[in-house]
Amino acid sequence: MNLRHSTRGLILDPSDRLLLLRCELPNLSFWVAPGGGLEPGESAHEALTRELREEVGLLSADIQQHVWRQEAVGPYAAGHDGVRNDYYVVRTAHFTPEPTSDWELEGVSDCRWWTVDELLAAEAEFSPRALPSLVHALLTEGVPARPLLMGV
Repeated sequence: MNLRHSTRGLILDPSDRLLLLRCELPNLSFWVAPGGGLEPGESAHEALTRELREEVGLLSADIQQHVWRQEAVGPYAAGHDGVRNDYYVVRTAHFTPEPTSDWELEGVSDCRWWTVDELLAAEAEFSPRALPSLVHALLTEGVPARPLLMGV
């Protein structure tokens, strides 16, 4: 199976607010952590550093633990059977993300900081779907011993 390998940052500020992007696809819209595909020869950390700079203008961040791996088969990445997203905790000072030219190319329509309570109360779609409860568990129970494997 040909899965596109991507890396995503669970960007948390000092108040444990999570930064998410809103993606608008032809028949689907959802909130997702910033990140994207690894380029040839790039490590996961190098790719995440590049993607965070390109997508939200974050120039310096503390990339920490690898906490989740999402594997999903479907039309999520052109030319691939699906995606494999590795999620890392990223700690940073609170900042105001700036829209970039990548937003239009990738269908990003919005960006905002979320508290855990806002995530849990939201009726919005997230990727992964269990993102609100996963973030809640991460912040209340701590980092898992090994990355959790999940689907859509």
